[in-house]
Amino acid sequence: MSKVKIYDISMPVHENMQVYKNKEEKKPVFSVIRDFTNGDAFETNVKMDMHTGTHMDAPLHMVEGGETIDKTDLTKCITLCRVIDCTEIEGCVKKSDLEKKDIKPGEFILLKTKNSFTEQFEYDFVYLEKSGARYLQEMKITGVGIDALGIERSQKGHETHKLLLGSDILIIEGLRLKNIRAGEYLLIALPLKMEKLEAAPVRAVLIEKDAWRNI
Repeated sequence: MSKVKIYDISMPVHENMQVYKNKEEKKPVFSVIRDFTNGDAFETNVKMDMHTGTHMDAPLHMVEGGETIDKTDLTKCITLCRVIDCTEIEGCVKKSDLEKKDIKPGEFILLKTKNSFTEQFEYDFVYLEKSGARYLQEMKITGVGIDALGIERSQKGHETHKLLLGSDILIIEGLRLKNIRAGEYLLIALPLKMEKLEAAPVRAVLIEKDAWRNI
């Protein structure tokens, strides 16, 4: 059996990692509770915002009374997906951009933009504009991921989030797609089972479409 290539598309989590708007309160904090100088094991406590690094948003994040992350349909988290190359786009991804990508109902779409090519937070990061979100909603996709820490950027009323989450479309933010070619893959992106919360960290990986059958 040939070895299957697994592409890790998650951000590494560390105290100096890229965080949204470079806010200090969003940086994770690690505290060693005990090590081998004061016990026979090593244990660490982590303080971390649920929207730091690669994570999945649940409807509750932007929809009052919406479902929480522990209610996520896991069949949507282990699924075929398609990486779409949007690296030529400046500013935002609009309906007119997505109409050229032959998106089909039921697809899980990952938007690869120029965001993937920097490890620093850029205030003018590429985001999914309202018309693009509405188009994906109309196409009845199951989920969308983006290589930015936010799927929108200072949009009044959080229109992109609300259009998607209000239609039960999964949102994954903080993907790293620099070394991923456009095309179809098996996506595995399971959120931690955090009860009654609006988001959770995700370890997201891709496996080439035809290779996963060899696992």
